[in-house]
Amino acid sequence: AIMGLVGAVKVYSKWNAGEPDTAKVATAWFGSCIFLVVVATVLKSFFGI
Repeated sequence: AIMGLVGAVKVYSKWNAGEPDTAKVATAWFGSCIFLVVVATVLKSFFGI
């Protein structure tokens, strides 16, 4: 959860600064959040935790 908040703050600061690569950073952040959720689900199903 902390990494998600840090990524959100990073994207927000770039967006407010008007940097041109904001969409790329936001897409990477969103994709990494989805990846972490999928990995957690797969690990739970494999190990039954």
